[in-house]
Amino acid sequence: MADLNVPPRRPRDDRGWDGYQHPHPDGYRDVDSAAPYAGGHPAPQSGAGPQWVGPNGFAPASHATGGYAQPAAGGYAQPAGGYGPPPGPGLPSLDDDGADAPRSGRRRALATLGGAAVVAGGAALALSPQIRGLFTDEATGDATGTVTTDGTTARPSGQQPSTVRTYTEQNESYMGSRAGAALKRNAPAGGRLFGSPAAAAEATEVTVKTVLAKDPITHLARRTTFGPTPKVIADIKRLGIDDWLRQQLEPEKIAPTKGELKLAELPSLKLSPTQLRDQREQLNERGVDPARETVDATIARQIWSDRQLFEVMVDFWNDFLHVAADFDGGENYRNAFDRDVIRKHALGSYPDMLVAANKHPALLLYLNQVDSRKDAINENLARENLELYSVGVDGGYTEKDVRQAAMLQTGRGVADGKYMFFADRHYVGKVKILGFSHANNSSDPKVADKVIDSYIRYIALHPSTAKYVAQNLATRFVSDTPPKSIVDRLAKAYTTNKGNIRPVLATLFSSSEFWAAVGQKVRRPMEYLVATYRSLGVGPDATAGFEGDKRRTPFAQGLRQIQDKMRELGQYPMGKPTPDGYADVYLAWTSAGTMIDGWNEAGDLLGGWRKQFTYVKPEKLVAKPPTTAGAYVDALAQKLVHQKLSAKEKKLVLAVAGVTESTKVDATFNGAIAAVARTILASPQHHLR
Repeated sequence: MADLNVPPRRPRDDRGWDGYQHPHPDGYRDVDSAAPYAGGHPAPQSGAGPQWVGPNGFAPASHATGGYAQPAAGGYAQPAGGYGPPPGPGLPSLDDDGADAPRSGRRRALATLGGAAVVAGGAALALSPQIRGLFTDEATGDATGTVTTDGTTARPSGQQPSTVRTYTEQNESYMGSRAGAALKRNAPAGGRLFGSPAAAAEATEVTVKTVLAKDPITHLARRTTFGPTPKVIADIKRLGIDDWLRQQLEPEKIAPTKGELKLAELPSLKLSPTQLRDQREQLNERGVDPARETVDATIARQIWSDRQLFEVMVDFWNDFLHVAADFDGGENYRNAFDRDVIRKHALGSYPDMLVAANKHPALLLYLNQVDSRKDAINENLARENLELYSVGVDGGYTEKDVRQAAMLQTGRGVADGKYMFFADRHYVGKVKILGFSHANNSSDPKVADKVIDSYIRYIALHPSTAKYVAQNLATRFVSDTPPKSIVDRLAKAYTTNKGNIRPVLATLFSSSEFWAAVGQKVRRPMEYLVATYRSLGVGPDATAGFEGDKRRTPFAQGLRQIQDKMRELGQYPMGKPTPDGYADVYLAWTSAGTMIDGWNEAGDLLGGWRKQFTYVKPEKLVAKPPTTAGAYVDALAQKLVHQKLSAKEKKLVLAVAGVTESTKVDATFNGAIAAVARTILASPQHHLR
C-alpha cells in the first residue's frame, strides 16, 4: 500500500474535539510556508533531483535498498509495501464448533443457531511504513526515461506490484483459504442477462444450499437494503421488482423520513470546513465532534432512510474510495468529503467521483498529498489512486508508473480549508503512466490541473478499473466468490456507459447470477446491528420522559451510543484507519466474541434500554399472537426474519423458553418473549443477507 504512516487512533469520548491541536490556524501544516514538509524533516540537497518522501521523511542512503518488514498490530511481520494475512495454518475451520461451546439452555441455543453464520471480529490489517531510496541522478524534464525511479531490489521499477508482493487484493486474500474454496463450491457457476430484473428473477432457479427462503422479493430486500422491514417487503410487492428498483435508483425523488429530518439535530453536518474551523470553540462547548457526527448521520440514514439502495452504495464507495473518519483532519473535512464526493456521485459517474476526490482536502491530507512537491515527492496518493481507487494491484501498472504519477500530481494542496494548486511546487516534464502520456510542460494552474484531471479520468475508465469495480460490486451484491460471468458483464457495462453506475446496477439486477445467489452473503458486524434496529422497528424519537444531558439532543446521544457499540464490534462507517476500507467477505469477520456482543445488543434493544429511542414492546411485535408456542414462533420469525425457521431451529428456539410446540402461551410467551425474539435474531436467517 502507500507509504502512509497511519495516524494513531485516539481515545474518543463525547468532550468534543479539543484533543486536536494544530500549530496552524488552518488545522494542518502551513502549506503556504516555504519551510520543509512532513513535520520538519530535513530538506533535500539542492541539485539532487526529485526525492521520495515516506512517513519517516527523507530516507537516509543506508536504506536505499528498499523496504523492510515490520511487526503489525497482530504481532506478525508485514511484507514490504503492503498488507498480508498472518502466517500459520490459516483461518478457523467453519466446521469446528470448538471445545468450549455452550451445551445447555439458552446459551446453547444461541450458539447453535448463530454458529452457522460467524460474522464478527476480523483480522487486523495494518500498514507497514516503508523508507524510500534517494535519487542519485537528475530526473528533471522527462520522467519517462530510463532513469530508475525506485532503485530497490524489493520493488523494481519495471515490475508490477502484484509480482513483488506477497498479498493479493484484500477480499481475494481471504477467499484463497480452504474455507473460501468450500464457499465457492456452493456458489452459482454462471448465468445470463435478461431484459429486466423482474424477468431475471422469474426465470432464475436457485440451486445453492441455503437456510433462506428462495423468494426473490425477500432476497432483493436483503441485498439492496440494510435489512428488510415489513414496509420494504410491502413496497416491492405493491410496485413490482422493476418499479421498486427504478424508484430506488432515483433517491432524490424519495421523501425524507422522520429519522432523516432529525439529522438537523446534528449541528456540524451542514457546516463548511471553514465554518467548522471558525466555530471550533462553540462546538466544543456543546460536545460536538464533527467527524463523529458524520458517522452518526450515516448510521441514522442506514437505519431509517427509505433511500436504502443509495445508502448501500454510499457504504460501498466509502470502502472502495476510502477516507477514514478518524484521521487528523477528519474533524474539518470528512463531512464535506461525504457530502461533496461520495454522496454526490454514489449513483452517478465514478470518473467524476475520483476527479472530485483528488481535489478534495480530505483525501489530499489523508494521503499526504499536501506534502508532495517537485523537489520532495510523496507517492501515497499516486499509489492508492492506482492500487485501490482504480485499476487494482493486478491492474498492470508498475512501480515506475507510481513514481511518474506522483510527479504529475505535485502541486495539489490545501490552503485556507480549500483545494489549491501551487504552480511553484508542480513538476514539469514528460510523463507516461499506464498508457497515458503527456508533455506536462506547464505549471500554469489551469493547464496543469486539467492534465492531472485527464490522467485521473484515464485511469478511472481503464479496462482494469472496469474489472476491479465490477469485481467489488459483484462481491458486495452477489457472493464472496462471484462467478466470472457476472464480473465480465458488469465490467462491460461500466466501460460501455463510461463509468456511470446506474446502468451497471441495472445490469447487475437483470443478471441471473444475482437472483441465484440467495444466502451467499453474511452480514458484517455493522450490517447485523443496523438490520437488528430495522427488524425491531426502533424509532428515532426518545422514550417518554427521557431528557439526556442537556448538551445534545436524545437523538444525537443515541446515535453516538450506536456508533460506540459498532466500534466495539470492530466495524463502523468510515472506520478502517487504513486506505483499503473494510473487507467485504465473511471470512474476514470470524469472531464468536463479537457475534455474542451483537446478540447482547439485540437483547438490550428488546428491553428498550437505549431510552434515546422508542421501541415496539416484544409482546407487541406480532399483532395477534397465536396461543400455542409453535405457532407463535412461526409468526415471530415471519416478523423478524421474514420466513419460518426449520424444524430443528424451531425446536432450539422453543427450548429457550422450555416449552413444546403445543404449549399454551400468552402474548409474553409466558414471560420468555424477549429471550425467544433474541434467539431468532441470533439465527442464520438474520445473519445472512
